[in-house]
Amino acid sequence: MTSVKDRDCIHLGLDVHKNTISVGVLEPDAEIPRTDKISSDWDAVKHLLARFEDRSRLRACYEAGPTGYELARQLRASGVACEVIAPSLIPTAPGDKVKTDRRDCARLARLHRAGELVAIRVPTVAEEAVRDLCRARADMIIDQTRARHRLGKFLLRHGRVWAGGYNWTQRHEVWIRSQRFDDPALTTTFNHYLATLQTREAAVASIEADLVAWFTKPPFADPVARLSAYRGITRLGALTLASEVCDWRRFPSAGTFMGFCGLVPSEYSSGEHVRRGHITHAGNLHLRTQLVESAWAYKSRASVGPVIARRQAGLDPAVIARAWTAQRRLTGRFRRLEARKSSRNVVVTAVARELAGFVWAEMTA
Repeated sequence: MTSVKDRDCIHLGLDVHKNTISVGVLEPDAEIPRTDKISSDWDAVKHLLARFEDRSRLRACYEAGPTGYELARQLRASGVACEVIAPSLIPTAPGDKVKTDRRDCARLARLHRAGELVAIRVPTVAEEAVRDLCRARADMIIDQTRARHRLGKFLLRHGRVWAGGYNWTQRHEVWIRSQRFDDPALTTTFNHYLATLQTREAAVASIEADLVAWFTKPPFADPVARLSAYRGITRLGALTLASEVCDWRRFPSAGTFMGFCGLVPSEYSSGEHVRRGHITHAGNLHLRTQLVESAWAYKSRASVGPVIARRQAGLDPAVIARAWTAQRRLTGRFRRLEARKSSRNVVVTAVARELAGFVWAEMTA
């Protein structure tokens, strides 16, 4: 039942852009919000708040997006309750084909009052800073991969094919640096590609060195130590998972966390027909990428090598036992699925989904 306090709230739906904010103001007894447009700078927002005598009655919300969380932090510091909304979970009418800023802010205000919106957790400034550093590393790894592909395709176009095993091993890199071309233009092109790759590799090494300091700093020290006890999750991978999630207990179940990662299968079922398809991909890309990368480690039989043993040194025996249970389960799962499925990517995705469940269970134990 709605309390008196809830009935007296004024709901603000904010459609936030780089230079402007469209505001939908829904008064307690109104059905249609009144709309306005203001500048996105904080002075304009303060002028908006000054229109209301009691800020404790205000309930603001806006969609998560490129403008980040600064507005939410400023509103909360000013005594205004503010939620940041998950855009992919906002209800939309199938027949509604008109989208404007005014309609969007009014719709946010109405849905917020109705309790139909799903809020996301706003990280602290420190948590967001480390998360951004982890994401910067991921971007640099993408740049490094692109530089490798460009160099590899250049060599392939000119008949230089590596036949000595896996690419980008130490032997492969020695072979690349030994390549010589008779044409001066080809030599110049090769040198540019090689210099670009070396720059990208140096950038990745530099940012990884910067991240090492955060392995043992709060609030990430405990999650990094526990998560890195699991096979396939390095300390860098553990820091990525910890900085992306922060508060693991906001997920009431392992299935909810799997859905947040976008690792659950899509479903189109009606009546007696049940149809499940590819994974939704409707979740946190950085978590999903890390979990899939970690899942490849389970293609080999269960064992505890020297690297994992070093990461597990000094940990609670219960953590080590849970990591071993997960390893036995997931290596067996990988082997059984690989015997049935024609695509290894499908197998790895299924293992990554179960790994998500294990890490959630570890961090909520």
